[in-house]
Amino acid sequence: MVTKSRSDLPAATAAGTPLRTFSRYPVVTLRVDAAGLNRLQLQTGVVSVTEDVPVPPVLAQSVPLIGGDKTRTEGLTGAGTAVAVLDTGVARTHPFLTGRVVAEACFSPSDAEYGASSLCPSGEDEQEGTGAADTDQGPCAVAPLNCAHGTHVAGIAAGNGANVSGAPPAGVAPGANVVAIQVFSRFGTDEFCGTGASPCVLSFTSAQLSGLEKVLELKESGVPLVAANLSLGSGRYTADCGETDLRGPVIEDLLAEGVATVIAAGNDGYNDAVAAPACVSSAITVGSTTDEDGVSTFSNRGALLDLMAPGTGIVSSVPGAKWASMNGTSMAAPHVTGAFAVLRQKFPAKSVDELLTLMKSTGRPITNGSAVTPRLQLDAAALGSTPEEPDPEDPKGQWSRFFINSNKYKIPDPGKVDSPLPVTGIKGSGPVYLHIWVYVVHTWVGDLKIELVAPNGTIYNLQNPSPSDATSLSEVYRVNASKLTTVNGTWKLRATDAYKGDTGTISSWSMDIPFYENTDEYAIPDSGVVEAPITVTGWFPGNAYDDVTIGVDIDHTWCGDLQIDLVAPNGSVSKLLLPDPTDDGDGISKTFWVDARQFPANGTWKLRVKDVTAGDVGTLRSWWLKF
Repeated sequence: MVTKSRSDLPAATAAGTPLRTFSRYPVVTLRVDAAGLNRLQLQTGVVSVTEDVPVPPVLAQSVPLIGGDKTRTEGLTGAGTAVAVLDTGVARTHPFLTGRVVAEACFSPSDAEYGASSLCPSGEDEQEGTGAADTDQGPCAVAPLNCAHGTHVAGIAAGNGANVSGAPPAGVAPGANVVAIQVFSRFGTDEFCGTGASPCVLSFTSAQLSGLEKVLELKESGVPLVAANLSLGSGRYTADCGETDLRGPVIEDLLAEGVATVIAAGNDGYNDAVAAPACVSSAITVGSTTDEDGVSTFSNRGALLDLMAPGTGIVSSVPGAKWASMNGTSMAAPHVTGAFAVLRQKFPAKSVDELLTLMKSTGRPITNGSAVTPRLQLDAAALGSTPEEPDPEDPKGQWSRFFINSNKYKIPDPGKVDSPLPVTGIKGSGPVYLHIWVYVVHTWVGDLKIELVAPNGTIYNLQNPSPSDATSLSEVYRVNASKLTTVNGTWKLRATDAYKGDTGTISSWSMDIPFYENTDEYAIPDSGVVEAPITVTGWFPGNAYDDVTIGVDIDHTWCGDLQIDLVAPNGSVSKLLLPDPTDDGDGISKTFWVDARQFPANGTWKLRVKDVTAGDVGTLRSWWLKF
């Protein structure tokens, strides 16, 4: 029941037996008989009366599909943020989530008339603190009750598989922390679970409201929450329900505090409707796609949908330190929840609405009925076609130049198709190695030959046809491009289907070019030294290559005064140019090569320019480094 204000609650509460109250909203849960219900409907100050109906959950190719492996490579992991998972609890010691569950709460009402009992490990209807939402404790740990859903959702949003045997590489935001909130109860009868389905877990609306209140409280206390995930719901709504749904006001308040409430659209297959609370307009409503970017047959859709994300055949964590595949908009929603963590790390000043707009504007359009909804493409949202310029206060360089084509290209059966990728702004000849990431979906991957075509027509073979019966290909290839005079121009990824009978698409591909540049100007002191840094981060786990290229652009009134050195991250010095008293030129624009196999690639490289003779001055205009 909802009243106009909290001052109206005492009179309204007298109509029945209070079951649950809330700390800040004019809402109370009552048990009333017919007379009490009539009294509430006639009472001044009562806005609405609804039944507290229990609802069910709405159930390691998906992360690469949305570009999450790319953002992870670029150091965008959601570090410094937290996401809340309001669900069936979380196995807090699961190796995919170990050490990351930073707060827990349980709101699990028991009700004899519903045959409902609490899932809180303490046995009480409410519990807070360490272990309060742990599915490895209390009733959730007892078979055959299935509380795996919340652990699976948390793993998609924020799992980290580093050094974990058999694990997926990572969820979307493996650096984010998790706030686990149990909002489900145990139901023991087929009346609510369905014939032959008891016991089951269902969630009261009142428990969800309590959980959302707790998220707001934690956010106000300083927990860096960026999103709350609700993969649950029921009903059929074609229009905004925010004014009538009990959860609407707290979802609005969370939005005002910078927390996105991300909600699964529901699994009823409606073409024009979603479930509640996904129908609240201030929530982020997420539908499900397949790996082939089709709309999942079960997914609700329509005008209320904000985004789509992969939700078919998603492998993630489940209790017992195990892994399982699940389907549902429940699996799609946490991809978006994790994306909010990654984008908050990248763009700390942007609002929830601005981040949502960014995801929508960079997403891949998916046609669903008469509507078109963007499917999350996180790398495009976070990185764009090329990484943003580093902050002026930070060292220059940082990331490889990154180019991506996320458009889909159908592969003829048989036949070939090219996916083009324009590259600009790279100085000098080709690097020793390019890194090419390819994501192709095909009903028989073994039919395919994959090639990379350079702007000058040079063809690099990436993969030949094989006996593989896989249905998708997600691989990174290393290509030696050092013989190219330039990498600028239009590259093409070519997929050739050599055999008839199977179909597919080039879903997306990208190119990382290890080119780093510092375009700041540095005055060269007369009879002094200046150093210009370039920081390298990204693809290079070990030492650099034997053919590192350095480009230098200097103005100086007597170039023969200058000595130029390259300083590696470990302090090793390579001499590029020695002083020459006979060189009276006023500019240096040269390319140098260094065997850097003994130097670590990652770290800060420096170009050191020393003026060895008094009487002349100049400027280091820019320099670049390419592996």
